[in-house]
Amino acid sequence: MNVIAFNGSPHREGVVYHGLLAMGEELEKEGIGLQIVQVGGELIHGCIDCGKCRRPPFACVFDDLVNPCREKMNAADGVILGSPVYYGGVAGTFKSFLDRLFFPGVKLRYKAAAVVASLRRSGGISTFHQLNNYLNLAQAVIVPSVYWEVIHGNNPKELEEDREGLQIMRITGRNMAWLMKTMAAGRKETALPEEPVRERTNFIR
Repeated sequence: MNVIAFNGSPHREGVVYHGLLAMGEELEKEGIGLQIVQVGGELIHGCIDCGKCRRPPFACVFDDLVNPCREKMNAADGVILGSPVYYGGVAGTFKSFLDRLFFPGVKLRYKAAAVVASLRRSGGISTFHQLNNYLNLAQAVIVPSVYWEVIHGNNPKELEEDREGLQIMRITGRNMAWLMKTMAAGRKETALPEEPVRERTNFIR
């Protein structure tokens, strides 16, 4: 089994990266691989709602990281989204990436998923919830933990002082490994629920 993690921070080996590593170390203890894909710092165009990604070949019209990353995520057994806090929310480049990554639909239904938000001082919970919105609407199974997956520090050295935050990362990693193995075993015994045809309603006056 393998997990793909997306680092939305422009700092390639910054606080988000080390939070992902802490989770990954626990996954690897259980024989689950982790691949970290660097997204922050790349040139990512925002979604223009052209709708072409929802028609064959179901690919975005912009040629950047999004299309190959969707293929990798669809093939993975689990996913982790990691972002720094910018003005109380997800970093702009990473949000553009996630909007386009998830918009045409992804194959995360009943797969394990988790998030990491890093910050200096405030805004972690709102960013945590924003990231989880993508996973929840993709019908992923969000990994439980003992607290919100929010870590503090302006750099990796400061992160070392957030012992509770790093412990939460490790606990989440262990829980993710257990959840992935449990769901894999369960699929052998119980079929997934049938996917219904969505009913979409626009509320206008």
